[in-house]
Amino acid sequence: MIVQHLLRQEWLKTARSKAFYKNLAVNIVVALMAVYFAAIFLILGFQLGRVLEEFHAKTGMNPTELINSVMIYIILGGILFRLFMQQLGTINLFTYQMLPVKRSTIVNFLLLKPLASPLNYLTLLIVIPFAITSVSEYYGGAGAFRFVLNAVFIIWFNSLFTAFLKRRFTSVFTSFILIIAVIAGIIALEVFNVFSLSGISGSVFGFLFQHVWGSALLLLFPVLAFVLNRRFFARNYYPEYFNRKNKNSGVDTKTINLSFLDRFGSIGDFMALELKLILRHKRTRSMLYMSALFLFYGLIFYTNGVYGNREGFLFFIAIFVTGFLMFMYGQWIISWDSAYFDGLMTKNIPIPHYIKANYNLLVAFNVICFILTTPYFFFGIRIIQMQIAAFLFNVGINTAILLFFASYNTKRIDLSQGTAFNYQGTTFKNFLILLPLMIIPMTVTGVLSFFMETSVIMAILAGIGLLGIVFRKQMLTLCVNQFNKRKYVLAQGFRDSE
Repeated sequence: MIVQHLLRQEWLKTARSKAFYKNLAVNIVVALMAVYFAAIFLILGFQLGRVLEEFHAKTGMNPTELINSVMIYIILGGILFRLFMQQLGTINLFTYQMLPVKRSTIVNFLLLKPLASPLNYLTLLIVIPFAITSVSEYYGGAGAFRFVLNAVFIIWFNSLFTAFLKRRFTSVFTSFILIIAVIAGIIALEVFNVFSLSGISGSVFGFLFQHVWGSALLLLFPVLAFVLNRRFFARNYYPEYFNRKNKNSGVDTKTINLSFLDRFGSIGDFMALELKLILRHKRTRSMLYMSALFLFYGLIFYTNGVYGNREGFLFFIAIFVTGFLMFMYGQWIISWDSAYFDGLMTKNIPIPHYIKANYNLLVAFNVICFILTTPYFFFGIRIIQMQIAAFLFNVGINTAILLFFASYNTKRIDLSQGTAFNYQGTTFKNFLILLPLMIIPMTVTGVLSFFMETSVIMAILAGIGLLGIVFRKQMLTLCVNQFNKRKYVLAQGFRDSE
């Protein structure tokens, strides 16, 4: 009965939220995207068995055995993905601590509520069709049922264990990076044929799958993850502990030495404040973690022969990897300051200095991403040309475009929330801005590739970027004028969306 009341209150909290209705258009777009990906997963599920059958003659393993041999990497990849994307369940403890509700009931509800989320079970749209079309062919209906049941238990384990890792370790940045490095390192050892866990994975998960009681044994893993979470809450139930913990761990922005920015005067002061904002708040820190992950995006497409002749798409990837941090931060470059925007505008702050500081910050993000993605130069001269051209285009053109159009986003942002599956502060304008930033350059590159060599196209795009750098003062003047026209609309929008 108590759990039923808790579920009802969570639903009322969502249904009565102003943000839910103010972002209704975004929610509709997200729902349509979910339907789209669900359809793709279903198609993939029905085709997966047929694709894996092609490896049957080469490896001597049927599709189910092949899946079991990589199951350990599927689990590790799932944990790595959830570390970036999964949001932790929250509940307002103050409203329940003075009521006759058992502490264990609140903790159990908090831990098990995410398992009811449909997003957790999107992968079943692949697993169930695969079990019906392929697993049942080799192991019958009972085998197909066990395969799906094992997949559900693995989903539960991934969700609960990732939640424990995030609660226990991500308050300390170095611990979080260490977890990611260990998981990524294990996967990299397999990719580069240094050490393989596929044989062990195939034996263990094959054994669990083939025996009826194997599913019961596999169920112990999510139970163990649940117990770990319970033990964590048993020691950290009261909110004041977290306040003390946050003071003793994480990033102390008061001790960060940013004195090298003093040489830029008031512009440097603004840049220092923005950097401290990024390191201090949960949502901006989450953005940094996600940006680090997407730097590896080029490995998927640059090495894939399918995209070898698609110049437009490859240039899109080059723009993406060399400027992802800029895109992530720049879309809300003004909205990040929404919580104290009124105070900011009442100070004796020259608007050109405020805009120039944000411009320099976006350029710095581009430089960092470009340096970190220079290993892609080993993929050949064409990729080198694309990376350099994309970098110059991002610095010269896209930074100014982001600054200009950022003034149209009047949604307030809660910096205490994470980034993953958080669309608060997002509007349809965030999707439209991708057109001039990425889609148009990609389309132009694709069309020109029918008439010109890649080197000529990249030289043209790099030249456009250089022109933007040369005339940056004029472009920043346009951004300043645009901000002055929109600052009162921005202030009112930030107040209305509280």
